[in-house]
Amino acid sequence: MTTSSNKENQPLSENEVQQFRKETKGTANLNHFNNAGASLSPDIVVDTVIDYLQAEATIGGYEAEAKYKDQLDHTYDLIAQLINADKEEIAILESASAAWVIAFNGISFQPGDEVITCEMEYVTNVIGLLHAEKTYGIVIKVIPNDEQGNFSLSALAEAISPKTKLFAITHIASGTGGIMPIIEIGAIARKHGILYLLDACQSAGHVPIDVKEIGCDMLSVTGRKYLRAPRGTGFLFVKNEVRDQLKLVAVDGFNAQSVSTTDFKLRDDGKRFELYEKNRALTLGLGKAVEYALNIGVDRIWDRIQFLSALLRQKLQNIDGVVVHDTGTQKCGIVTFSVRGVDPASIKSNLGERKINVSVAWAKSTLYFMDRNHLKSVVRASVHYYNTEEELEALCSAVIELIK
Repeated sequence: MTTSSNKENQPLSENEVQQFRKETKGTANLNHFNNAGASLSPDIVVDTVIDYLQAEATIGGYEAEAKYKDQLDHTYDLIAQLINADKEEIAILESASAAWVIAFNGISFQPGDEVITCEMEYVTNVIGLLHAEKTYGIVIKVIPNDEQGNFSLSALAEAISPKTKLFAITHIASGTGGIMPIIEIGAIARKHGILYLLDACQSAGHVPIDVKEIGCDMLSVTGRKYLRAPRGTGFLFVKNEVRDQLKLVAVDGFNAQSVSTTDFKLRDDGKRFELYEKNRALTLGLGKAVEYALNIGVDRIWDRIQFLSALLRQKLQNIDGVVVHDTGTQKCGIVTFSVRGVDPASIKSNLGERKINVSVAWAKSTLYFMDRNHLKSVVRASVHYYNTEEELEALCSAVIELIK
């Protein structure tokens, strides 16, 4: 596989892109623009999972785990490298939602505690906030975007009070292409001593993530999206200094470091947020996917995604009858649009018949944003570095034919 050893600041070349496509079987059969849902995994990730499952089938499950112990453990090193964290700050889980729920529900809320969130918050997180409002009596404050679609840092600063306990922020929303100023939010959180939970579900493997630069206390990530890992994978970062502040949702013989008939002691690392039983094959697949991204270089991936998404927006905006809904100064690889008079679900179905994968972003996925902008659903086309300009042209040509 091509690596970024002496190409760190260079754009991905056409030869590299073609090599990545050769290493991804799915690209031969379709144009995949549903990377914000689940990317196509590289063949080596698929083979890694299958090889482990074959080992379980031939030598036994526990025996396979012992055989692959070093590789399984190395997955934590790779994740730590990806987000510039310490290995002891990582818990491997089955999804970003699971990670977010563990972190959020680990916080000891009191009646009147305030949680400040953003217009771009994801549905799972909104439900968690509403549940805490009903259960603990917390107060939810939503910071709306300004007229340009940017998050207002001044409004955030004004919303802080002595009761503010947590910033719960989604870095990249599921249903629009804007990006939150997470570093600046982190600086405000640190200044006021407020806990900071960041949902990086759409951004890991998409945008460079450095938890030390961001200043977040907790970070939730999925594997299936821009990291190109299998479904059923994800991880949670909890800063070492914050770990003991979070209560556990569940305890078993794995995350308890020691146990007697009268007491137990929890682990002193991120694994205290894990339980014993998990899919070891998928853990290896996640590690291989992270390694694949690191070998390319997330900075280079991000540059390629920005180029392709900007080009796609430009092409779509030039089509009569198409409305692009992305807002904000900085945009990502998620491109959302609608066609006047045509239901987004019909567009998705029509494109699917042409072997072009897109998805529909429904209102509930990004409820605050969609409600404020009076949107019920939009078409979501999310690009990745293995997509090509020819694929963008095919997508736009299909939309034009649909309109005609």
